Amino acid sequence: MQPTRRYKDRQEAGRHLAGHLTQFQSRDPLVLALPRGGVPVAYEVARVLHAPLEVWVTRKLGVPQQPELAFGAISTGDVTVIDEATIRAAGLSSTDIQTVVSKEQEELRRRTARYRSNRPDPADRVPGRHVIVVDDGLATGLTAEAAVRSIRTHRPASITLAVPVAAADSARRMKSVADAFVCPLETNDLVAIGIWYRRFPQLSDENVLALLQKAARSRHARSRKDEVLPDRPFDSSHPSRRDA
Repeated sequence: MQPTRRYKDRQEAGRHLAGHLTQFQSRDPLVLALPRGGVPVAYEVARVLHAPLEVWVTRKLGVPQQPELAFGAISTGDVTVIDEATIRAAGLSSTDIQTVVSKEQEELRRRTARYRSNRPDPADRVPGRHVIVVDDGLATGLTAEAAVRSIRTHRPASITLAVPVAAADSARRMKSVADAFVCPLETNDLVAIGIWYRRFPQLSDENVLALLQKAARSRHARSRKDEVLPDRPFDSSHPSRRDA
């Protein structure tokens, strides 16, 4: 199956997705990317909305004999989401499950430490904020669900899940998990997220860190520019806008 409509790359998908999220520009949003693939998409969303960009680490739990098939997902904050139907169909034992969970928890800790580096914990920025969770696509939706449930424990004002493309059945389920769901392209024939992009390269930790640093520099430069703007007379005919 070859989709008739595809994104050029994750950057184009992010810009297109951002066009469906402009209502958040005045709400001081926080953009949280699901690494690695969601980071280039989220970078474009954060850039358009003038919002801070952080990552929220999740890991898929794959069936040992078929790693691309998820039977669950884990997220920062010891949140685990399990698909019992897939576990039964794959005939997984409790030992099989725990082996995979332990391995992915170790990788989750590694990535969390790597991406945070000298950055503050993104959880500290969540309370009271309108959070936009971004990934490059939604297949089973398990990693996105784990992220949303984890973020929810930090009391955000709202959580919007935003993806460029999604499997229709997973989209329907996630609409009841997040406060809002934004997706320009839902399909009954997803097959794989990568086929909806003409370019869909694998990303490294270095790619993630470079985009986080670029986003931080851009916001810092914008803040400095705002600081040196000359004072202007107040014009009551134009309501003030709060920068993100």
